[in-house]
Amino acid sequence: MISSLEYNTERNQLVIPEYGRHIQKLVEHCRALETKEERNRMATAIIGVMGNLNPHLRDVADFQHKLWDQLFVIANFDLDVDSPYPIPDKEVLAARPARMTYPQKRPRYRFYGNNIQSMINIALGWEKGEKREALSYIIANHMKKSFLNWNKDSVDDAVIFKHLFELSNGEINLAAKEEDLLESKSLIYRNTSSNRVSNKNHRHHKKGGRSNNNNNNNRRRRN
Repeated sequence: MISSLEYNTERNQLVIPEYGRHIQKLVEHCRALETKEERNRMATAIIGVMGNLNPHLRDVADFQHKLWDQLFVIANFDLDVDSPYPIPDKEVLAARPARMTYPQKRPRYRFYGNNIQSMINIALGWEKGEKREALSYIIANHMKKSFLNWNKDSVDDAVIFKHLFELSNGEINLAAKEEDLLESKSLIYRNTSSNRVSNKNHRHHKKGGRSNNNNNNNRRRRN
């Protein structure tokens, strides 16, 4: 009659499931050895087996250090052996990482995005002059392009200048200038034409692939 069967409900929980039940039993047996010399010899053998289970990590820096740390983790930090590396601290490993702060940016006009606001902030850091004015017009044209992504008809330059004035807290005012932005039709045409060119190239590539396949099939039939 078999009386040595083990059920999962009777077993200890795996500390690191990737290494399996046998590695954990070897570590438990290593802890139960009487002399430190025997424990050191068996711990070194266990490290070798753990390394063989992960051959793709042998070229990783501090690979042996990680294996020894995992050995102590499996032993619940209760293993009296001579480790070539500092024994990890249980409290340090169990400590939860600091909570990461998620950027809570709520732009006034969402269709412009956060990058436009970042560009405006950079422009405000420049000294007033031709470079800052040129950058302001570049930002305004980008704003107009972003606006047209949501409204495909057209947009008046006065609306863009008004939004730029608000987003810059009144620091950038292009409404008094005589220079105009790019026309809405040209911006819309650029977006649609670029998509057409990409789609045309894709269809041409597929058509060329089919013609090459047909030519290869004809050659096989002739042979």
